[in-house]
Amino acid sequence: MADPNPRPVRVVIVDDHAMFRSGVRAELASVGAGVIEVLAEAADVDEAIAAVIAHQPDVVLLDVHLPGGGGVEVMRKLSLSPASASGSPKFLALSVSDAAEDVIGTIRGGARGYVTKTITGPELVSAIGRVAGGDAVFSPRLAGFVLDAFAGSIDVAAVDEDLDRLTEREREVMRLIARGYAYKEVAKELFISIKTVETHMSSVLRKLQLSSRHELTRWANDRRLL
Repeated sequence: MADPNPRPVRVVIVDDHAMFRSGVRAELASVGAGVIEVLAEAADVDEAIAAVIAHQPDVVLLDVHLPGGGGVEVMRKLSLSPASASGSPKFLALSVSDAAEDVIGTIRGGARGYVTKTITGPELVSAIGRVAGGDAVFSPRLAGFVLDAFAGSIDVAAVDEDLDRLTEREREVMRLIARGYAYKEVAKELFISIKTVETHMSSVLRKLQLSSRHELTRWANDRRLL
């Protein structure tokens, strides 16, 4: 017989933007009241590992790009930690990035699902519950990336080699610019100054040996990064 009063799914939120973490916590408290319990928040790799070990959550909402190595590094270090062996959580990536290499790399790193930050509150509550129950959950477009990668139709190694030249922040700027965002919009999205966006963009073009944002868009589109 099903438990008439099941325990809420216990969650740790990992994201380097405090405002975003607060927004997710508030949304889960509102939409997921009685179903989701947020135990803690973390802003970087070390904080995430400490929070997971201390609180033993059922699900970790994990951003892909974090100070200290990223979401994949969180999963890798936790898999090696004796302190986390007794209760390994499920990982659900919640990221602004919907690029193929981020989705594929995160799933290969151990995540059970990947959804983008355009997801609604009720959808996120549902995704957390499904991942906690053992399902794999993806935003519809992202599921295709995973299928293509494991079918061998995306050359992940070649994409990774190109992107290894860029820092994580440069990758974020690159994707947004390639999608047609203005510098002001990129600055607002990433919580950085317009001047910093310009600096990152110059570095991206130099490292990829491109001369304009139009070439960058073609480059990113050819590699299925948009």
